Order: sequence, then structure tokens, then C-alpha cells
Amino acid sequence: MNVAGEEQKNGCALEDAPELARQIATLGNLRLEGLMTMAPFTDDVDVQRRTFRGLRVLRDRMKEENGLWLPTLSMGMSGDYATAVEEGATVIRLGTVLFGART
Repeated sequence: MNVAGEEQKNGCALEDAPELARQIATLGNLRLEGLMTMAPFTDDVDVQRRTFRGLRVLRDRMKEENGLWLPTLSMGMSGDYATAVEEGATVIRLGTVLFGART
């Protein structure tokens, strides 16, 4: 999900997510388990938090309005995972903190 609306990132816009989820639900061999986002590359914790909270709020709204429970929220990387966990992440991606910077 492109929660922050960054032009340089692909991903579904928030307003398109419910319809996309409905379309995926019609596909017999796929099962939507959750949502994923990346916060903008910034040290501004407020920006990170708004992004992660936006995904959680979307997930909760989709459950309330459509009965679709998506237990997985994949959000947070080495530089912002603590904020992501505070906002409800169930999956985090910790490549740099575990393996070091890319060369």
C-alpha cells in the first residue's frame, strides 16, 4: 500500500484498497492475508507513525465495513521498526540491522 502517497513508489492507494481486496477474494487460488507498506525515507517519527497508523486504520476499517480480517500488517524496516511495532506491525523487515548496510 502506498499510504504516504509518494510518487516514486508503486502500490495501491488507500481509497482503492477495499475494491482490490474484493477482487482478490473472487480468485480461488489466492487468499489475502494482510497489508504491507513502507514509510517515507525520513528520520521524522511523526511521518513514519502517520504512515503506519494509516495502514492499521485501513485494515481495521476494512474489517468493520466489509468483514474482511487481515491479520498481517507488514510495516517497518531497520530504521523505523520500533515505531511500526507501536502502531501494530506483525511483520517487520530488518535486513540492514541484521546484515549490515548494502555495498
